[in-house]
Amino acid sequence: MDKAAGKTTASHFLYPPIEPFDQRMLSVGDGHRVYVEQCGNPDGVPVIVLHGGPGGGCSPAMRRYFDPSHYRIVLFDQRGCGRSRPHASVEANTTWHLVRDIERIRQDLDVDRWLVFGGSWGATLALVYAQTHPSRVAHLVLRGVFLMTQAELDWFYGGGAGQFWPDMWARFLGPIPEDERGDLLAAYARRLFSGDHAIETRFARAWASWENTLASIANDGPGGDSPSEYARAFARLENHYFVNGGFLEEDGWILSNMERIRHIPGTIVQGRYDMICPPSGAYRLHEAWPGSRLVLVPRAGHALSEPGISAELVRTTDRLRNVI
Repeated sequence: MDKAAGKTTASHFLYPPIEPFDQRMLSVGDGHRVYVEQCGNPDGVPVIVLHGGPGGGCSPAMRRYFDPSHYRIVLFDQRGCGRSRPHASVEANTTWHLVRDIERIRQDLDVDRWLVFGGSWGATLALVYAQTHPSRVAHLVLRGVFLMTQAELDWFYGGGAGQFWPDMWARFLGPIPEDERGDLLAAYARRLFSGDHAIETRFARAWASWENTLASIANDGPGGDSPSEYARAFARLENHYFVNGGFLEEDGWILSNMERIRHIPGTIVQGRYDMICPPSGAYRLHEAWPGSRLVLVPRAGHALSEPGISAELVRTTDRLRNVI
């Protein structure tokens, strides 16, 4: 317990901060260079961490979910975000480019098989990667499951979540003229890709605020604005992927292809009160995946930093320290 605050905090469960032993910019083609780092034990069990968004970027906190004496922890910023360049670019930036980048990183680091750890969009990407390269995945650890379906997009951008957060939904709708509100993804796309940097930034901040406000069960309203360049990359990339259905061949593609990974073990950690990615998605995934274990965390929302979610993820990675 954090006695000063009178409550348990996420950091209570995490390993102490560590610094990378390797950082590099990897050219992956199409004019893109992605930032890659390694930390922990160079001879440990390899794990790749897939951040959310798309467009969220990795952070030092993501290193702390793994025992650094046992794990070789690999983080990277996906195309167009974080320290990867060009920033906020959607050119040659699809799910399949990212899957190819993950394989390029694996080969570049001379890894045979690894754990794949991802949350939200990172869970989507982890599943697509595993279904494309099943022989390279020893275990999947997924948090806040997002299956990249139209139903999920309708929930979050079509008014479902807005039924619980009507004041914040009104703020998200506010900048869009009434005659364009029937398709908010398209309406925001016109502004996020307007070519006017100031307009793009203003609408990016509105986009990011809607999502960030609903991320944690502890939130009771919007915080401050996200930094402009972060918000612009985050909003443009999310919108680009969502308008294009994640670049998957059909709606429901992930669940339709679960047979490819039925033999791979996995752990699903899901907040019971996740407003961004409702638990029904995690439950459907678990039902379709014989090798999975589902943990529904009570009194937790979507964020990686939720104390109950952090605790369960650390328990999971501790249990998997000798999986390879």
